[in-house]
Amino acid sequence: MRLTKLEHSCVLLEKGPNRLYVDPGKFTTPITETSHVDAVIITHEHDDHWTPEQLSRIASRSPGVKVLTTEATAAQLKVADIRDLGEVIVGKPGERVQLGEFTVTCFGGTHAEIHSSIPLIDNIGVVVDGDFAYGGDSYELPPGGFTIGALAVPTYGPWMRIAESIDYILEVRPRAVVGVHEMLLARAGKDLAASRLREAVESYGGKFLDLKPFDVLELDDLN
Repeated sequence: MRLTKLEHSCVLLEKGPNRLYVDPGKFTTPITETSHVDAVIITHEHDDHWTPEQLSRIASRSPGVKVLTTEATAAQLKVADIRDLGEVIVGKPGERVQLGEFTVTCFGGTHAEIHSSIPLIDNIGVVVDGDFAYGGDSYELPPGGFTIGALAVPTYGPWMRIAESIDYILEVRPRAVVGVHEMLLARAGKDLAASRLREAVESYGGKFLDLKPFDVLELDDLN
């Protein structure tokens, strides 16, 4: 399986011609490579993780594309009434869902707290083909955790501290870490955050992959 890092929270996973997008939001360059898309995963409702415009572009070239998301986001998709969109599946923690060529297991359930005055919302994390995990805007793990090849880890967000991302890495201890959720940082901030995450990963012998937009990782190479 191949991973392409796009801007901010979005990644593209590919198996042969089959594609799976995760969190194509407003800080991601308009997505145009949208043929053969099996599904889109939206971890939660915030617009830096999905927009009707991004989904419309994908559905126009991949009619019937499925979406895996939260209940609240599913309701917003219904209102958006996106042409050619296929089945919308509400993911529940512990459930396994087949999305075309991709096997996805859901975990988590709640977005990290931004502030006590702001209501918490649903958030789903996903493990794709048992090899790549992405928790959305949350550090929740499935009961008992997991052993994973590559883990997407937030670099910056108004709901997080870098210490939480470091603790997340040290608890999971993946073979490789990919930094995401970085587009609100200036270059100096990105470099500083990456250096802290790299120290954490390398402390147990893992590898930090400071992927830039459109950089590609062959996940099979991590085995």
